[in-house]
Amino acid sequence: MKIDFIFDVVCPWCYIGKRRLEQALALRPGVMPEINYRPFLLNPQLPAEGIDHDTYLSGKFGSERRISRIYDAISEVGQSVDIHFKFDDIDRAPNTLDAHRMISLAADAGRAGEVVEALYGAYFLDGLNIGDTDVLVDIGINVGLNGQVLREYLQGDDGKRAVFDNNAQIHRLGVNGVPSFIFGPLMIISGAQDEVVLVRVIDAAIAAEKAA
Repeated sequence: MKIDFIFDVVCPWCYIGKRRLEQALALRPGVMPEINYRPFLLNPQLPAEGIDHDTYLSGKFGSERRISRIYDAISEVGQSVDIHFKFDDIDRAPNTLDAHRMISLAADAGRAGEVVEALYGAYFLDGLNIGDTDVLVDIGINVGLNGQVLREYLQGDDGKRAVFDNNAQIHRLGVNGVPSFIFGPLMIISGAQDEVVLVRVIDAAIAAEKAA
């Protein structure tokens, strides 16, 4: 069975959704899906160097009080899946194009899942700027990618069109929010659903494949 995980690496709910998918799959140890990590660019309008995080938050959510309420709610849910967000440590709202390009490159080496997890940790736990080439190269090296190859790749244009095309295709499917999941060829669900819901969808997708 194939599972498409549709996400952005600056989306805290996507981090939670990834963790819940892992929990659901742990409840079905006999299921060995092929997971495809597909980009959903939340902020493609940001400059390549990103912008100040506080400026970004003010423009998106308004008052500090509202921002605090949103982050408190996310943090509470995050703790339930052993994610301890450190939002106050984030200084930069990055453009995530290069991060998605790196994930695509890592997929060729079978390491996309490791890179996605490392990117989430770097951004939400360590406050690193995951739009910065040096940061991305360090992350790549830590998960076993060739640093020189990765740097040359990120400094060029390879993979950019593929990310944009993939993002456009996702929107054409009617997906307008993340996280979203496609189980098999047909079943699309959105939101950071809990593992019980995801297990039911996994079971239904497997049954549908067997009946096809």
